[in-house]
Amino acid sequence: SDIQHRGTQLLEIYALEIQMHTSQKNNKKLKQLYEASLHIKSAIPHPLIMGVIRECGGKMHLREQEYEKSHTDFFEAFKNYDESGSPRRITCLKYLVLANMLMRSTINPFDSQEAKPYKDNPDIQAMTNLISAYQNNNIKEFEIILSKNHKTIMNDPFIREHIEILLRSIRMKVLIKLIKPYTKIRIQFIAQELNIDINEVINLLISCILDQTILGKIDQVNHVLELDQQQNIQDLHRYQAISKVTLQLQTMQQTILQQFK
Repeated sequence: SDIQHRGTQLLEIYALEIQMHTSQKNNKKLKQLYEASLHIKSAIPHPLIMGVIRECGGKMHLREQEYEKSHTDFFEAFKNYDESGSPRRITCLKYLVLANMLMRSTINPFDSQEAKPYKDNPDIQAMTNLISAYQNNNIKEFEIILSKNHKTIMNDPFIREHIEILLRSIRMKVLIKLIKPYTKIRIQFIAQELNIDINEVINLLISCILDQTILGKIDQVNHVLELDQQQNIQDLHRYQAISKVTLQLQTMQQTILQQFK
């Protein structure tokens, strides 16, 4: 009908504007256009157009640290690109992996029926290896993968923009796990384990102490981190309990997935 035709044309115009504002990082205008485009119900859009809109929405949400929303958008973009046969589906899968890691999810995005066929795609392989290292808190492996696949991963400006956040996130996870059994720990030892220099460790520790992720203080003279022993024991118990629940959930998820195979 004429209404559907006008709605479809409007969506195509929105898609062009959304792409422009995404490249300019104009998130305020982008948000208005993105919301407006999702509210057009009369259109029958080409999946390629919806792919563009959802990809840009994913980038917008990721930049605003709304990781779950960006994850949803990238997955929808991937499905639309896949339906239209666009090579952008591979790029969106990379972004999906990125969002997955930033939201600290333990669920592998390639467990989904739609994404599974692309798991061994050469362009995707580096990202799947990256997610494996990230989920295993293997910081050395994570950095080796980044180094070996610099072109595949870092040539994309959008991925490059967020890799530093990811590195900080994985270092934070390794750091918290590393210090759990201790009341005192040498900063030099932490630096060796995280594969970064002492100043970076101190910056990371200050950040953790300020947001109370770590309860303790830094002895700058002796380069030692002193932890609140009682609180540390409570945190260790809490950490072990959370780890146990996480493991149970992963087992349950695997069981459910097996039933549908």
